[in-house]
Amino acid sequence: MRDNSSATTLIRPVIPPRQPHGLWWGLLGIAAFSFTVPFTRVAVAGLAPLFIGSARAVVAAVLAAFALALTRQCLPRGVQWVRLAVVAGGIVVGFPLLASFALTTSPASHGAVVIALLPAATATAAVLRGRERPPAAFWVVTAVGSMAAIVFGFAQSGGFGQPHWADLLLLGAVVAAAIGYAEGGLLARELGAWQTVSWALVLASPLMVFLTALSMTQQPPSGTPVQWAAFAYLGVVSMFLGFFAWYRGLAIGPMAQVSQVQLIQPVLSICWAGLLLGENLSWTTILGGLAVILCAGIAVRVRRVPLPATPSP
Repeated sequence: MRDNSSATTLIRPVIPPRQPHGLWWGLLGIAAFSFTVPFTRVAVAGLAPLFIGSARAVVAAVLAAFALALTRQCLPRGVQWVRLAVVAGGIVVGFPLLASFALTTSPASHGAVVIALLPAATATAAVLRGRERPPAAFWVVTAVGSMAAIVFGFAQSGGFGQPHWADLLLLGAVVAAAIGYAEGGLLARELGAWQTVSWALVLASPLMVFLTALSMTQQPPSGTPVQWAAFAYLGVVSMFLGFFAWYRGLAIGPMAQVSQVQLIQPVLSICWAGLLLGENLSWTTILGGLAVILCAGIAVRVRRVPLPATPSP
């Protein structure tokens, strides 16, 4: 067979996995997502949670459809549609709706606690779905970092109090986002980062349009300019542009490592809640934030240590 025969041609992935700059893409995505909880809290003060959770996806789906059409992207094939449905169920339907309803009663600083659980949940989903094998030290640091972030979040939101129904919604949002992140990170290696979130948005758009119309018939949307500006950020950045960087970082991977930069998100969210919403922000924010960031850094360094090679039988 000739060397230039088409039979020997290799298909390269859209995003080459495991490049060093995956963490930087992940950090960029987390910086964009860190405004999601405070701005959702702003928006639900005047707009219905069902409208916010569904209409933000409609706005993002319109942008996604234009981007896919202008760049003439090829349609996903076969089982990729099923995997896109999993992504859409997690990040387009599950997390936005559950978080919006939870934040009607929970302050933004308390809602940031849900972000504290995402790194461990995403790492677990990545290991189960992507067959990654982090060392035991990685899981120890992940657990410590998650607990530090949870304690930090509860301390900032006024104490550990009794569980509330909103906490169950936030827990459901964590599970939904973790599954969507892990599956989307793998699928982005085949379709591309922004293409994955765009197709997921388009796939979920009929359901989200229906929910938006249902919400508008029940309660016509009426908000202040600030509330509409917060809603616009949720639709354009939190639901669309932020995933460009986040899914690219997860696709470059390793996902279990990149997911740990999420430990920084609750710190940023609580800081934004204090600066933008006037919620309680004390000197403990600095100490708690340093502890969370330190755990994230240790987890990244631990994950960089290569596993010993397994001898072949």
